[in-house]
Amino acid sequence: MSDKARILFEALDLDRNGTLTRQEVIIALRSKGPTLAASGALPPWAVGDADASSALFDAADQNGDAVLTLEEFAAVVDRRFGWR
Repeated sequence: MSDKARILFEALDLDRNGTLTRQEVIIALRSKGPTLAASGALPPWAVGDADASSALFDAADQNGDAVLTLEEFAAVVDRRFGWR
């Protein structure tokens, strides 16, 4: 797991409970995405609309429980963003 994935997960975890919900990912990427991209914590091309954020969530939710753990999230973003 890359440090970038961990930092991004923490930035998206709005309620700080250690998991991400679909709504949390959509809201956080919409509100924080440009700032995260500007800081290098997120590739600029990854700042998308709600559909793109939802698709990222679906790709990461491997067990289908509608919440993402850090491990699930990191496995997808590290691969998609070329961080590992």
